[in-house]
Amino acid sequence: QKAGRMELNKQDLSLPSWFSHLVRCCELALGDNTTRATQLPPFSLSVETSAKEGLLLWCQRKTAPYKNVNVQNFHISWKDGLAFNALIHRHRPELIEYDKLRKDDPVTNLNNAFEVAEKYLDIPKMLDAEDIVGTLRPDEKAIMTYVSCFYHAFSGAQKAETAANRICKVLAVNQENEHLMEDYEKLASDLLEWIQRTIPWLENRVPQKTMQEMQQKLEDFRDYRRVHKPPKVQEKCQLEINFNTLQTKLRLSNRPAFMPSEGRMVSDINNGWQRLEQAEKGFEEWQLNEIRRLERLDHLALKFRQKASIHEAWTEGKEAMLKQKDYETATLSDIKALIRKHEAFESDLAAHQDRVEQIAAIAQELNELDYYDSPSVNARCQKICDQWDSLGSLTHTRREALEKTEKQLETIDQLHLEYAKRAAPFNNWMESAMEDLQDMFIVHTIEEIEGLIAAHDQFKSTLPDADREREAILGIQSEAQKIADYNNIKLSGNNPYTSVTPQIINSKWERVGSLPALGCNLSQANIVGPWIQTKMEEIGRISIEMNGTLEDQLNHLKQYELNIVEYKPNIDVLEQQHQLIQEALIFDNKHTNYTMEHIRVGWEQLLTTIARTINEVENQILTRDAKGISQEQMQEFRASFNHFDKFKACLISLGYDVENDRQKRTGSMDTDDYRALLISTGYSLGDAEFNRIMSVVDPNNSGVVTFQAFIDFMSRETTDTDTADQVIASFKVLAGDKNYITAEELRRELPPDQAEYCIARMAPYQGPDTIPGALDYKSFSTALYGESDL
Repeated sequence: QKAGRMELNKQDLSLPSWFSHLVRCCELALGDNTTRATQLPPFSLSVETSAKEGLLLWCQRKTAPYKNVNVQNFHISWKDGLAFNALIHRHRPELIEYDKLRKDDPVTNLNNAFEVAEKYLDIPKMLDAEDIVGTLRPDEKAIMTYVSCFYHAFSGAQKAETAANRICKVLAVNQENEHLMEDYEKLASDLLEWIQRTIPWLENRVPQKTMQEMQQKLEDFRDYRRVHKPPKVQEKCQLEINFNTLQTKLRLSNRPAFMPSEGRMVSDINNGWQRLEQAEKGFEEWQLNEIRRLERLDHLALKFRQKASIHEAWTEGKEAMLKQKDYETATLSDIKALIRKHEAFESDLAAHQDRVEQIAAIAQELNELDYYDSPSVNARCQKICDQWDSLGSLTHTRREALEKTEKQLETIDQLHLEYAKRAAPFNNWMESAMEDLQDMFIVHTIEEIEGLIAAHDQFKSTLPDADREREAILGIQSEAQKIADYNNIKLSGNNPYTSVTPQIINSKWERVGSLPALGCNLSQANIVGPWIQTKMEEIGRISIEMNGTLEDQLNHLKQYELNIVEYKPNIDVLEQQHQLIQEALIFDNKHTNYTMEHIRVGWEQLLTTIARTINEVENQILTRDAKGISQEQMQEFRASFNHFDKFKACLISLGYDVENDRQKRTGSMDTDDYRALLISTGYSLGDAEFNRIMSVVDPNNSGVVTFQAFIDFMSRETTDTDTADQVIASFKVLAGDKNYITAEELRRELPPDQAEYCIARMAPYQGPDTIPGALDYKSFSTALYGESDL
């Protein structure tokens, strides 16, 4: 480096040859240490002022943006080292942290620039920092030589940048052309797809079914002309413009002409557009002709529906009216009115014949014009025609029925009139007879009594003739009723000519017949009373001798109860007779020992006994199902209970061991029977244990043990039942041996409804190991068996 500087000081270099000489100096400086400055090629040292100024101008332009840098020459301006660092930072900013450099530290600045240039820019370190700082005016040629190395280094980068810019420009043009090509391809593809999709729609000449659908199709076509097609026209124009512009740019940039993909040429688009225009021709005119055709069809269809609706509204209820059999309950005058009303309806029916013919004609025309809804029109027209035929047939049938009923009612009316003429005198005779029979007489002599008896005997002799007259009168009424029943005529009300009904005649006749021989029916109580006693005894035997399953016994008892209830009319008859006796002021009945009060009490006891027996069997079924008692056990309990009179003996007979230190017989059984029982069973019964059992089965100390109480006791003693402790143990298993259980555990282990039942009723757990939401399952379990107040 020093040799290079010495040689430069001796020679005056011109700038162009100086630059090449400078390169040679750099090579020598970087070469072998034995190389000396004397080996530098000789050349003229004439330096051109313009070259120096050019290099200075280049340095000024590159360092202009940096503070504390003012390059005015090639000596003093470079002394602080900032200018060197500025040149490097301007071209390679990542190599220099310029903001951290200080103007008052030139040595550091210079060394930093020299080291970076040598390491990263392959510029040899030609200058020494201490020499530059220690010299009042640094060597100008040496600094120019060193700065020229920067110029050559960065000018190469500038060339690369220029080359890159040129490539980028070329690529940008190519990318723009490719973008235009892609746009053309996409636009052409979309346009051709729209054309291919639209042409079938325009070529579709399938008629629509309704005017609204056809008008909508016309509106869609107009929307196509106004809304959808104009943008496509613009797209087609823009496509041609883009194609021409692209070809021009390619030609100007010496690129080959653009050739679109197959089927997307401008000519292809023009051909497709021509097919589109051809499809449009006549489409609107066809739509208008179809609308006119559908308008005619809609008018006919509307006319058909209006006439059909009017006709259907008129016929509504007519069939039901013609089918109704109101004449069956009508009177003669009502029948005559119905006939006149029917004649008016027949006139109205004939007037509607013309409307039915018009409806059929319109339906025929709609079929000929191929109306889309012809099936429904035909079905409706056929229904109207069928209904019209049906109305005609029903009208004829009703007229015949009315005329027939009129004749029958005239016959019935004659019978009613005859009945009235004969019933009135007979009714008066019965009323007079009842008055005479109920009249009170005061007699004082035997002759008067015998006269009354003779008169009464004479009255009784007239009763057979009167009975025959009654039967004849009732026969007239029966004949009228037979005619009505045979012809399904429901007679409304009573005889229009009289208020005396057959029921009244029969009732008064019964009273007339009962008054003379009131005592003939007083023995009815002798039948009812023993019947009640017999049934009570039978119920007692049934309850003792029950066989079969409990369900069979229950069905048998219910059937027996039904038979008892069916006997109730006999009790009612007896009540009526008792009322007649009281009305006749008869208080002593010598024909029977039973009073009505005895009959009533016995009947009520009978009903209560059978109901109680049925309830007992139902409770036995519940006990059996709940306790798991077998049918054989139940029969054994029943047999033992029926065999022994006392509950204690019943327990012993079943083998129930109730021992105590003392053995003492208690109950109503005699000593011998009880001793024999003990010997046969081999068991004994202590007083204390027996009293405990009696307190269970007879808590009220009534002295009576029912079979149900006996069953409950035996089921508790012989079956395995759940206890509160067992339920607590089960809950403890679910809770994982904890003294409490949570709602989550209950919902996880139990069915949903049972889990929610427990959660709603369990009290919060209060123990020392409680947690939020803990539930007390122990108090809940004891409460289930009545062992707590929960």
